Amino acid sequence: MSPVIEKLVDGFAVAEGPHWDVKSQSLFFVGVLQTIHKYVPSTKKHTQASLGNHIVSLIIPVKGKKNEFIISLDRSLVLINWDGESNKVTIIKKLYEVDQGTTHIFNDGKCDKTGRIWSGTMPRPPSTAQEEFIDKQGTLYSFENNTVKIHNSEIGMSNGIAFDYNKNKMYYIDSLRGSLDQYDIDFKTGTLTNMKKVFTKEKHGIQEGHVLDGMTIDSDGNLWVAVFGDGRVYQIDPNVPEMVLQYVEFPAKQITSVAFGGPNLDELYVTSANHPGRPPVGESPGAVFRVKGLNVTGLPPDEAVV
Repeated sequence: MSPVIEKLVDGFAVAEGPHWDVKSQSLFFVGVLQTIHKYVPSTKKHTQASLGNHIVSLIIPVKGKKNEFIISLDRSLVLINWDGESNKVTIIKKLYEVDQGTTHIFNDGKCDKTGRIWSGTMPRPPSTAQEEFIDKQGTLYSFENNTVKIHNSEIGMSNGIAFDYNKNKMYYIDSLRGSLDQYDIDFKTGTLTNMKKVFTKEKHGIQEGHVLDGMTIDSDGNLWVAVFGDGRVYQIDPNVPEMVLQYVEFPAKQITSVAFGGPNLDELYVTSANHPGRPPVGESPGAVFRVKGLNVTGLPPDEAVV
């Protein structure tokens, strides 16, 4: 059976950061320009709420807390209450603020199995295609117990994160480096060591200007990587350098991120964008897609502990 791609909702400038919520059997994601979203596949109900004049790049449920989430607001991480129905959000408190004195923003983020939050920063994107993006200004952080830890500085565009708990690995993408990197991780201390590249875009004909973006991991330990501009999600075996197992091609070029979901975690939810002036958009830009028939399953996503 070939994979079946279905467009669920569209009309977004940038749909990003999908997170499947097992409890409610729904998909949370962000509209990077100011909004958070919930989509319930069983009813096809789509709701959203605005955060005002802020860039929002991640939404992660808080473990054991109904209607509480960690979201990013520009370069801060905040705790909010949202019922998933109304268009109003209550900010409970600011948890962390980084990169003081800059206009940086968080971009993408995940939790590991301890509830530790991982996210990196980047300069605010240029408002026009003519402006130059300033490289190596961001930082990869982790956050837990009111403590902020720096893992890597001189990050260009912090992006996809995934964890393999069987092998104690963390996978990370700095989109401006053009590679998918693997670290050994000590989950007890949150320490990263022994970085090595497991996939580089140049070796697979991915064009200049097309970038590795968000990713997730399946139950076999293979990575699913969104490639912005390429219109594809690649399944990669990180145990074999540069090994692509397959790819799925979408009717939208600006693919941003991926997450497994559905009752059996065997559906791949894929977000895309409609950035004017960036690599050409497809027939259905700025959308959320669902892919069935991949014959793989994902893992239950981790939630934040605060």
